[in-house]
Amino acid sequence: MSLLTDLINLNLSDTTDKIIAEYIWIGGSGMDLRSKARTLNGAVSDPQKLPKWNYDGSSTGQAPGEDSEVILYPQAIFKDPFRRGNNILVMCDAYTPAGEPIPTNKRHNAAKIFSHPDVVAEVPWYGLEQEYTLLQKDLKWPLGWPVGGYPGPQGPYYCGAGADKAFGRDIVDSHYKACLYAGINISGINGEVMPGQWEFQVGPSVGISAGDELWVARYILERITEIAGVVVSFDPKPIAGDWNGAGAHTNYSTKSMRNDGGFEIIKKAIGNLKLRHKEHIAAYGEGNERRLTGRHETADIHTFSWGVANRGASVRVGRDTEKEGKGYFEDRRPASNMDPYVVTSMIAETTILWKP
Repeated sequence: MSLLTDLINLNLSDTTDKIIAEYIWIGGSGMDLRSKARTLNGAVSDPQKLPKWNYDGSSTGQAPGEDSEVILYPQAIFKDPFRRGNNILVMCDAYTPAGEPIPTNKRHNAAKIFSHPDVVAEVPWYGLEQEYTLLQKDLKWPLGWPVGGYPGPQGPYYCGAGADKAFGRDIVDSHYKACLYAGINISGINGEVMPGQWEFQVGPSVGISAGDELWVARYILERITEIAGVVVSFDPKPIAGDWNGAGAHTNYSTKSMRNDGGFEIIKKAIGNLKLRHKEHIAAYGEGNERRLTGRHETADIHTFSWGVANRGASVRVGRDTEKEGKGYFEDRRPASNMDPYVVTSMIAETTILWKP
């Protein structure tokens, strides 16, 4: 095993200029991450200089067998924390051979919204809070929970420390450092309310980069849990009953909101979000109705509400924002399995481009 470790950790730059690029894309379910690697002749820092590639879409539920080729367009580059050196991770989106985005390619439409001059001028910032649950591999039961049983009730676990309160911290810390190494703007981690559940935050990130960074952070987490022999779940309500669900709270501001008088702009934006509540809920993640019950720090899925410092509202405005008259707000509705390309671009479209 030590030889295997030595080989995995080989520094290629000692002997060759060639690098390995791991091309990453989103599969047919909209949540399954796929990847494959190729050798390049030298270091690359511009995704436009990377070759397009293809894959068998019939094996990912994204193309029929008789016309299975799907084309990968490289969109964003990150340093590879697994192979290190000059090796890279490449976030891609997927197209037909004719150049049409395939149905599961949500990045394409998001990029159109984020390149709109009115959106560009507002420099939209995002902070994404990704909650997730670590599961025991063979049981699909949360890490640290007794087999077939339940731990003590919620209370001691949120931001807790100790062998009976925090389960999987080595995975979480490994992921934190790997994301920083990769160049992802990860801004923090914490233990969540349900034992075995954790959160990491990505941002502030501008526009489309928020989606790129969150997807690659998810990919890195999948790889680390693979090594640890643990399963990561993005289910919005992994355990039924009196346990917190998992969300992806989305913090958002525009240039106008961050400037003096921004609170009035925030209130107008929240008004737009209220009018399009149903459309947003429909796009905010599969199974979200199991989480948004009005209990466990959520608002009821059928009702839109907002308030200052209210964690039971659909949209929360922070005390500092109210006090300073400018800042950001938090959309608490997105589920942990939301597509960040969809959520971030939809919020920008509703608050900047959409006219009631």
